[in-house]
Order: sequence, then C-alpha cells, then structure tokens
Amino acid sequence: MVALVQRVTRASVKVDNEIVSEIKNGFLVLLGVYENDGEKECGILAKKTANLRIFSDENGKMNISPANLLEKGEKCEILVVSQFTLCAECKGQNRPSFISAANPEKANELYEKYVSLLKETYGIDTYKGVFGADMKVELLNDGPVTIILDTDKL
Repeated sequence: MVALVQRVTRASVKVDNEIVSEIKNGFLVLLGVYENDGEKECGILAKKTANLRIFSDENGKMNISPANLLEKGEKCEILVVSQFTLCAECKGQNRPSFISAANPEKANELYEKYVSLLKETYGIDTYKGVFGADMKVELLNDGPVTIILDTDKL
C-alpha cells in the first residue's frame, strides 16, 4: 500500500458538486492499494499514519503525531481518499499502467479496513471520499508538508 500524506489546515471532497467530507487541521491521505496488499499492510500503514510526527511542537519542530494530539485531548482529523493512480507504473513508457493496482473490490475492502483501523484502533476522527467516484479534492497544505508512506519501505 502507498499513502501520500499531506498535513493540512483544511481539506474537502466533492462529488457532483456536493461536499461529502471535510476536515480541518489534520491529514489528507491519498491511498493506493496494490494487488499483493492485504490486512497486514493495512495494519502497518494505519499504525505509521497515526504515529507520524509531522505536526509542530512548541519549538517549531515536527515532533507531534495524531496519536500525540489525542493523548493531549486535542483534535486531529484525517480525510482518506482512494487513489488508484498512486499505483501507476511509468518505467519505460509515458502512458501509466495500472496493472499492479488491486481490483476495485479488493481495493475498496482494504481502503475501508484502513479507515476502520484509524477510527477504531487509534481513535482518530477519520472521514472518507466516495470510493470509485469522480471526486474533486480541495486542500490547503500546511507547510507544505507531504510525506509518502510505502509499506514496502516501512
């Protein structure tokens, strides 16, 4: 699995010009699921996301995670958007190939599992886009801070 994590001051997802999810002060996570991914990768990625220390501490250093904020009684939200295009292969070609991406049924199952782990295991207010829909994503990246998490490299 691969996640592009962006620290945001706000983010939203629209489908058919209607806002379906929006957050303030948290992470926007674009999530790609590969065919060989399973529940193990979901667990690894959810744990890393919940503990990713990219919020600033009192000294302005990136040293605070969503889990740390919750421990302090502060709010942190995560908006997760399914993004199969993160699984694109472009080596030796200009037109992306998505052959390594999980099929929609499997991808949706693991997307839902990842969201569920963030909510239930880590207690983070987590919101979703609409799987498979034509979504319009808006965000205000804070920093900007953007981190790529790839379970093959964690």
